Amino acid sequence: MFPSLTRRAFTRAASAMCAGAVWSRSIKAFEQTPAQKLKLKLAVKFGMIGGPGSVEDKFKRIKELGFEGVEMDSPSGVNVQEACKARDKTGIKIHGVVDSVHWRDTLSHPDEAVRKKGLDALLGAIQDCKAYGGSTVLLVPGVVNKDATYEQCFERSAIEVKKAIPAAKEAGVKIAIETVWNNFITKPEQMNAYVDQFKDDTVGAYFDISNMIKFGVAPADWIRLLGKRLLKFDFKGYSKTKQWCEIGQGDENWPAVLKALVEVGYKGEFATSEVRGGDEKRLKEIAIQMKQVLGM
Repeated sequence: MFPSLTRRAFTRAASAMCAGAVWSRSIKAFEQTPAQKLKLKLAVKFGMIGGPGSVEDKFKRIKELGFEGVEMDSPSGVNVQEACKARDKTGIKIHGVVDSVHWRDTLSHPDEAVRKKGLDALLGAIQDCKAYGGSTVLLVPGVVNKDATYEQCFERSAIEVKKAIPAAKEAGVKIAIETVWNNFITKPEQMNAYVDQFKDDTVGAYFDISNMIKFGVAPADWIRLLGKRLLKFDFKGYSKTKQWCEIGQGDENWPAVLKALVEVGYKGEFATSEVRGGDEKRLKEIAIQMKQVLGM
C-alpha cells in the first residue's frame, strides 16, 4: 500500500497522524460553547414559585433546583425587607423587578391622573429595585387601543419615562422596556427608535424572545438589531402553529439566539423564564427545559 515507506517510517507517520487527531480533538474540547461564553444563570419570576412557605422557603426551593435568580413584582404583597433577608440567607439574587401596574395605570392613557398613577408606580418600583439590589425595572410603557394611537402611546409614555430617569440614575437602576402584545413596538426598529430618543443608557430594552415570534422577525435578528440596547431577555415557548407551548417546543431557534447574544456581547447575566409555574415538580421541569435550550 505504501511501497516507498519502510515499516519504521510508516509507523512514525501513522503515530504523527494519530497525535495530530488527538490534539485537534483536544483543541475542540476547550472551545467554549455560546452558553459558556455567556455564563448565563437561570431565573424565574417570583409568581411562578408555587407551594406553601415563606419567601425564604420559596427561595430555598428554587435554589435547590438550580435557579440563581428571581424577579419580584412591584408593588406586590411581598414585604421588601423579608425578601431581602431571604436573599441574603439563600444566595438567590433578586436581579430586577417587574412594574406590576403598567397594564392598568398606563403611561399612555389620555387621562393625566392615570398617567400620574403609572409614574408613581414606576418610581416606587425603582426604589424597590434599589432595595433588592436589582439592576432593572421591567416596564410596559403603554398600550395602543381605543384610548391611544401608536403615536400617542409613543409620545405620552416617553414624557413619563423621562420624568423617571433622574430617580433611576440616582438608584443605579435601568428602565427596561419590554416587548409584549400591546400593539406597540412589534419591530426591532421601533424599539430602537423608542430607546434612542432618550439619549441615555438608563433606558434600554427587555426583549421577550417568545412574545415577538408572531410578528415575523426572527428572535436572533431582533437581538442583533437591538445590540447594546439589550439589557435582559426572558422567554416562554411560542410556535406559530401551536401558539403557547413548553419551553423548547417553540420557534425560538435557540442555537441562533445564543449565537446572536454572543455577537452583541450580552451582559445581562440572567435568562428568565416567564411560564406557568407551580410546585417543586413543575419548577424542576422548567429548570430542565431551560438548561436544554440554553445549552447548559
